[in-house]
Parts: sequence; C-alpha cells; structure tokens
Amino acid sequence: MARNRKPAKSSHHRDQPGPAKARRHSREPSATKRTVPRQQPVETAPPARLAPAKARLAEKTGLLLSAEPDNDYALLDSGDGQKLEQYGALTLVRPEGQAIWQKRLPPQRWKAADAVFTGDTDEEGLGRWQFKNPQQGETFPMEWDGLQYWGRFTSFRHTGVFPEQAAHWRFMEQQLARLDGQDGPPRVLNLFGYTGLASLVAARAGAHVTHVDASKKAIGWARENQERAGLSEKPIRWICEDAVRFCEREVRRGNRYEGILLDPPAYGRGPKGEVWQLFENLPHMADLCRELVSPRAGFVVLTAYTIRASFLAIHELMQEVFGDRGGLLESGELTIATRGSERRISTSMFSRWTAGTARPGTPAREGSDG
Repeated sequence: MARNRKPAKSSHHRDQPGPAKARRHSREPSATKRTVPRQQPVETAPPARLAPAKARLAEKTGLLLSAEPDNDYALLDSGDGQKLEQYGALTLVRPEGQAIWQKRLPPQRWKAADAVFTGDTDEEGLGRWQFKNPQQGETFPMEWDGLQYWGRFTSFRHTGVFPEQAAHWRFMEQQLARLDGQDGPPRVLNLFGYTGLASLVAARAGAHVTHVDASKKAIGWARENQERAGLSEKPIRWICEDAVRFCEREVRRGNRYEGILLDPPAYGRGPKGEVWQLFENLPHMADLCRELVSPRAGFVVLTAYTIRASFLAIHELMQEVFGDRGGLLESGELTIATRGSERRISTSMFSRWTAGTARPGTPAREGSDG
C-alpha cells in the first residue's frame, strides 16, 4: 500500500511536518541546510473571500478511516517515540512523535529491522538511514491494489508511501465510477500531488488528471511511478508550479474539474519563493477549489498533515465554502491500524465533500477497502 503524501491532528503529522522547517509546496523539504540572504516579506492584501454559504451540508463527523495491514504495508508496532513498519520485504524503524505508549513486540523484533532512520528527528529535519545490508539501494518496490510504484529512502524520513490515503483512493474510485460516461471522461485535479499515487489511481479509473507540485524532484519521482505502474499512456498532465497561482489562472481560464484532491503541507515555498502557510492560505485555496468544481462535480477531498488544529477546523471551512452546493460533508481522521492489535495511529485530519445525494450509512470506522 501506499505517500507524498504525507502527520497532523492533535499532533497530526505526515511524519509531523512542523512550521519551523520550510518545505516546497509538496511534501518534500529542502535538500540541504544553508544560509541564504533573507528577503523582506512583501506586504500584500489578503485575497477577497467568496461570500460564505447560507446553508449547511448534510454531515458526518468524527469518522476514523483506517488503513488495515496487508502483504505490502503493515504497521507492526509502535511506542517510545518510534514505529516499526513493513514495506514489502523490508522492515523499517522511523520516528513517531505520537507513539507515547510502550512498545509491545520484543526488542529483538525491532533490532532485526532492515533500516533505521537516525539523525535529526525534529519534524522535517534531515537525517540518515542505517541499513542492515550495506548494499541496500535507494529505492524499493511497492504495490497497492495491483499498482506498482517505487518507495524511496529519503533524508527527511519519508518513504513516498502513505497507506492511510488508500481510504480516499477507494472513495475516489467509487465517485469516478459514478461519473463514468457522463459527458466525457471526468477530470481530476491533484494539488500538492507529491509522488503521484493518487494521480495514478485516478488515471487508472478513467480520469484525465492534472497533477500539480512545486518540486521538480517530486514530479520526477511521480513520473517514475507512472512508468513503473505501466500507465505511461494514461492522460496525466504534470505541472511543476505553485498550486495557488496555478488555481488562480485556472479560474480565470474557466477550466473546471469533476474531482479535486487537496493535500497541502503545513508550511512551504513554491519554485519562485512563494510562501505557503496552511492556516493563512488554505481559506483562499478552498475558495479557488469551489470555483474550479464543475456543475457535474463529484468530490473535493482535503487532507491536512499539520498541527494545532482539530478536524472540525477544516470541516467548518468546507461547510462555509461548499454549503450551498448540496451533498454530503464527511470529516475526521485518517489512521493506520496495527497488525495483530487494536492500537491505531492517527496520521492526518480530512474533510471531503461529495456532490449530489448523500451516500448511505458511512460507518464511524471505515477500512481502506471501504
């Protein structure tokens, strides 16, 4: 199972990207620590907001969507600030700030791991991997639902594998199937798309995909995944650009999408130095997404790997922006279940709007195959 991707909630995080470390408008941080001339910020007026909706959507809140272990990915254990994970044939140890409980597996299981992340464990801090096999390569094969892609050992602790997102991928497949054949292929916009698993899932389901990320390196990784998955002929536009500026132009162009995936970092910089602050910029981005959904829109999915917020914060933002559109708003947290245990780790908060008739009976806990 799968990324970029990417820690948030009461301590939600995609491996806890923190405000002190700047990332590009993707889940990829700066590759090196270096001193650069500090530029004075340019004072600009905040963008004008759309008028708030006068109605509220039908809603389901407090949902815990859980990624269950399978043969490709499994959370094996966690505790004492770490987590032990299975990635295909490999077992990895990575920092996990939320694991304030004790480990359950014996120490020898942890010591037998193929790779351990060490070094700077401060949120998006740089570090290194220690390998049991000195010949271990940088990449390793992964698979989700028959879709093959590359995991990668990075200096910022991520692997490009984000299994909790599988709940949204299943949801997206269902929504795209509902739209299939209606006025041509559905169009999906994947913002802050990172290593592209969501884009590949959407393309495989028959959508025309526009994938936007500010990192050339991340887009290169995503295109490697496209080739690895055998989907090179699928219609995916790869756009290396600041997500806000791209969406502002799309609104002016009159382009519209049936599905939008919005997975922003807590803090980052675009390719031309554009600054992204989640709490400052997300409302404007939500307004742009509201204008970019087509009349036959299927869904908008917002995931936040951040801190200092409850899922209710983004839930109420989505109510304000999409309330007049009708449909259903579902909000809660994405979690990962532990193999052989009831214990789960929360990775992020989410809020997703579905147009049209509300789907029946979404359970309070929904598996990744939901």
